[in-house]
Amino acid sequence: MHWLAVQRVLGLLLMVFSTTMLPPILVSMVYGDNALQAFLTSFVALLLVGFVLWGVARRDRHDLRTRDGFLIVVMFWSVLGLAGGVPLYLAEEPSVSLTDAAFESLSGLTTTGATALTGIDHLPESIRFYRQQLQWLGGMGIIVLAVAIMPMLGVGGMQLYRAETPGPVKDNKFTPRIAETAKALWYIYLSLTIACALAYWLAGMSAFDAIGHSFSTVAIGGFSTYDASIGHFDSPLIEMIAVVFMLFAGLNFALHFFAWRRRSLRHYLQDTEARWFFGIMVTSGLIVTATLMVTGHFGGWGDTLHHAIFQAVSIGTTAGFTTSDFANWPLYLPVLLVMTAFIGGCAASTGGGIKVIRFLLLLKQGYREVFRLIHPRAEVLIKVGARPVDERIINAVWGFFAAYIALFAIMMLVLMATGLDQVTAFSAVAATITNLGPGLGEVADHYGGISNVAKWVLMLAMLLGRLEVFTLLVLFTPAFWRR
Repeated sequence: MHWLAVQRVLGLLLMVFSTTMLPPILVSMVYGDNALQAFLTSFVALLLVGFVLWGVARRDRHDLRTRDGFLIVVMFWSVLGLAGGVPLYLAEEPSVSLTDAAFESLSGLTTTGATALTGIDHLPESIRFYRQQLQWLGGMGIIVLAVAIMPMLGVGGMQLYRAETPGPVKDNKFTPRIAETAKALWYIYLSLTIACALAYWLAGMSAFDAIGHSFSTVAIGGFSTYDASIGHFDSPLIEMIAVVFMLFAGLNFALHFFAWRRRSLRHYLQDTEARWFFGIMVTSGLIVTATLMVTGHFGGWGDTLHHAIFQAVSIGTTAGFTTSDFANWPLYLPVLLVMTAFIGGCAASTGGGIKVIRFLLLLKQGYREVFRLIHPRAEVLIKVGARPVDERIINAVWGFFAAYIALFAIMMLVLMATGLDQVTAFSAVAATITNLGPGLGEVADHYGGISNVAKWVLMLAMLLGRLEVFTLLVLFTPAFWRR
């Protein structure tokens, strides 16, 4: 392990992150709110800490290894959760504890969208903007952004990219150079954000709200500048715009890249994971619509249809926006919606969950085992589209799923030990490990009422979900630290 190389990169990344305090500083100056000092102090403090870490190790020129990359990613997200909470803790409003500040920050950066705050409508504009910005930065991964500029700083980035990029296949690159790949991802991400903001603005949002909600929509985060989330606007048009961009953000960004480069939509139609993703969204939407109609929860077709479609896509992609209190929807709908979040978005998307491709491979592997009971000697290949899938990937998916379920069960039991009921504990862990946000029971509206111990457990769940379990778990294996 090259500790000085790790320290040098961590210092660089902290200095990069300190610059994210500048937009909220500008917003605070424009609106004249009382959070300016908190952001200025945070900017200077993070810049100095990053500079000191970098300065001590600046002469070390060791190349990063895979293990170094994993350690940097985990350390950075852990430190980031605390660093991002500094302005929230220092600001007069909201007046929150260190735990709540860290919870809010980590929830934003991991695009979970679980909030410990209430009265968001009345917070300073710079704080409201900062929460949205945290999710936008976390959506594609600030480390991918750092990888794009690292060649200028003399730091190789493939190890960071491999550890940071979500999905079961880590080494796919759109371009020959990793920095170019990272830049391509961010150009697509930025373009979707601008298009989403313009659409919201044209649909009636203010410029402030349009920019803020475009950040959290494209990041599939779920934070809003209002307590009532998207429901605050009471606009079916705004909801459908959100649905379109949540679906775009839930797709593999490689598809967007190839569609842009080749000026063709063919890749969307031919991609197996994309077809399954849309199939799951449509099926979920139909079930929710039919159930709401049969139970008469909203009355007529109009309200039923737009609430059902919006909530099915929002929860299914793990965005977590709400237009209605879905926790009180009839029959099985609240649990069904939370369960769709376990599947989540596609690999290499900003969505959470286990990812559609893993869900598909689990189904295919299950079918293969049933088929082998009938034909024990049969050699059955698992294919995605026309291509066979390497057995190592199948084994990795099974290992991921086993670890995911085991960790889920352990964290749920710990939450119940803190005094939470079964429904609250189940949904809280589900909503954080899938990076969904809203839960059921006591956490249906916010997480402010649960204990600090429960919040730290859920912060661990957020990290596990964002880093897709193994990136974090690998640090707890003896082999990782063995020379």
